[in-house]
Amino acid sequence: MTPADTTERRTADERRDQVLDAALAEFAQTGLHGTSTERIAQRVGLSQPYLFRLFDTKKQIFVAAIDRCFRETLELFRTASEGVPREEALAAIGRAYGSTLLPDRTRLLGQMHAYAACGDDEIRTAVRRGFGDLYEFVERVSGASDEEVMRFFAHGMLLNVMTAMDVPGFDAGWARRLSVASGCDPT
Repeated sequence: MTPADTTERRTADERRDQVLDAALAEFAQTGLHGTSTERIAQRVGLSQPYLFRLFDTKKQIFVAAIDRCFRETLELFRTASEGVPREEALAAIGRAYGSTLLPDRTRLLGQMHAYAACGDDEIRTAVRRGFGDLYEFVERVSGASDEEVMRFFAHGMLLNVMTAMDVPGFDAGWARRLSVASGCDPT
């Protein structure tokens, strides 16, 4: 039996999921324009022509990865707030975000690249839709005021930027003060 005979055959949907995992990892490092589809295909073990049978363009892969990232974040928010009293929902979602997403630097860098790529209409539409879904869910489940929800998301964005810069692991006075003030003190 040859190695090809032992390779598990996958459906197109399973391959798409693999491509999106690989794409997020690549886009997180080099963004939309700096990432090559060849690197994505290599990471999954596919040919570039097959990659383009699954997705028509690199931008389509990027948008699909963004969409999935927002859907998974929304699912995390749903799970965290399930069965939690309304007045505790923001804190529960924040804890889940901090324990699950903040340690995932790849996902956060991918999100940062998505925001940075909003100069493109199609990407901006996808980011607005995904972010809007998160925002409206948090409003609905928490019953918090507009100002409280805005502060919740502003704090989350600060944590994302801090994580992208690895501020909690950076040994400088301003970084330590910001880490303590934001609740990201690693000590």
